[in-house]
Amino acid sequence: MILSLNEVEAMAKKAARGAGYSWGMAEEAGRATRWLCAQSQPGGAALAALLTRLDPVDMDARAPRSLDDWGAGDAPMCPLLAGASFCDAVTLLPDAPLTMRAVAQPLLLLPFLAQAARQGDTAFSLTFDGVMATTDGQGLDISGNPDAETVDVVITRSSVTCPDTSGTRAEIDAGDWDTLGRFAHRTYAPATEASRRLGAGTDLSDND
Repeated sequence: MILSLNEVEAMAKKAARGAGYSWGMAEEAGRATRWLCAQSQPGGAALAALLTRLDPVDMDARAPRSLDDWGAGDAPMCPLLAGASFCDAVTLLPDAPLTMRAVAQPLLLLPFLAQAARQGDTAFSLTFDGVMATTDGQGLDISGNPDAETVDVVITRSSVTCPDTSGTRAEIDAGDWDTLGRFAHRTYAPATEASRRLGAGTDLSDND
């Protein structure tokens, strides 16, 4: 499926909200998915897999424990929550490489590294499972197969300038789009008898 980046962002935001994330984090999920798709990376597939994998896990159990302990305990760590925490704390973190343990769908960390790179006028590299990805905030240089489910990752600062790889359309597998749609559907209020009676096209009034 070829979609606009606006369509992808809107669906990703609704899907994340339907999966239990706050509206603020759902907006982050939408922007992250959009950024990956604009870089010709499988952002839709990564988000669909993440929401499915972590759906049974309590929200608190998937967040990083602290800035000194980048792991979520027994559950895989959510890259959306970890990425947002990284951006908030990046100026407080040492320049030494940072290891995050058992990150689910680590590809979704990259948009947050891009955001941190723009804020700090630097670049960040992410390595995991044979993958090396570097972003300076605008472009992305990546090698290896990023289709990892749950792995330890290492984040380092870099001085690399990346090529501008951004596009204007997104390619998403129909199955992944359907998965996001099922999560998004949870945000819709269930129909009541009153709402059905007063639906589009009815000539009934609720002034009775």
